[in-house]
Amino acid sequence: MRGLLVVNPVATTTTERVRDVLVTALAADVDLETVVTKGRGHGVELGADAREMGVDVVIVLGGDGTVNEIVNGLVSSGPAAGGPALAVVPGGSTNVFTRALGYSSSPVEATGELLAALREGRSREVSVGLAHYGDQQRYFAFCLGVGLDADVVAAVERRREKGRRSTPGLFVRCAVTELLRRTGRSGPTISVSSTGGVPDLRGILDEADGTPESAAPADGTGREAGAASGDGGSVVGGDGGRAPVEVSLAIVCNTRPWTYLNNRPVAACPAASFDTGLDLLGLRRARLTSVLRTGLKMLGEDADPRGRNVYGLHDTTSLTLRSDEPVAVQMDGEVLGLFTSVELTHHPRALRVIA
Repeated sequence: MRGLLVVNPVATTTTERVRDVLVTALAADVDLETVVTKGRGHGVELGADAREMGVDVVIVLGGDGTVNEIVNGLVSSGPAAGGPALAVVPGGSTNVFTRALGYSSSPVEATGELLAALREGRSREVSVGLAHYGDQQRYFAFCLGVGLDADVVAAVERRREKGRRSTPGLFVRCAVTELLRRTGRSGPTISVSSTGGVPDLRGILDEADGTPESAAPADGTGREAGAASGDGGSVVGGDGGRAPVEVSLAIVCNTRPWTYLNNRPVAACPAASFDTGLDLLGLRRARLTSVLRTGLKMLGEDADPRGRNVYGLHDTTSLTLRSDEPVAVQMDGEVLGLFTSVELTHHPRALRVIA
């Protein structure tokens, strides 16, 4: 088996010792070439080269940002289920993609799990999402966020550039700071349009007034929020599309969980899966109390972030998120910039992974 090991030397928990252990462990099973990334964007080039060179497996030692670049290289010419398989050993601070595939958060333990999967020939095909924003496009492996979510990621990145370590505590502090900064101000409105999928209309009672959620119209027309059109194949924004719903922040998930706080999964979209379409969680108002309430519901085995302030979609074919002013967008934990429109499409069975 021919393999390419891609190492991000500046990832949070990546060390030469971990790299040497990984290379030694893989040597008996894989004819391995090791390449160290030289900066942002190099992983995309390496993933595309691996596809052209006929490599059997690309193994990433790094965080979710490096994984995203390799994924984009592997599927840059379209879904590549027949191309090189992808394997990941966690080397970042959160490692959502690796852990969502069932690997340990420990690089040493994950290496042992990867070796067992390679020897047993275990692999699976997973979906990816594709985002069009501005004049650019990029695939994402597990999540995309617009609004507050991306603002928090940007705040964390700014602090990391000043030497702060990426920790769950840092994310929580940045989230609270961003929420407090919005107190008394109305933030940008994000309009959500979708094609296919199932809207969340389960009528869960609101804690405050006991009104069923499904009784509260969200689009000003008197219709139920996200009422299905019955047309799962129409173009978003076309005549058959679902009526747009306005939210203050939007999180799109391609799998569960959305992220982790240490070892605790945070499930913004509990039903999301690599085997189904894109899921969305939107908050109609991004107030401190409502965001914290919903955030607490995302934690634990039986995560259930529902309520009158929540708009959810499951298994969608495509989504369009538009804002009345430029808002921050993050993808797989990396900030893309400020945009007024993001168009998302789901691509099933696009990537083969060792898992």
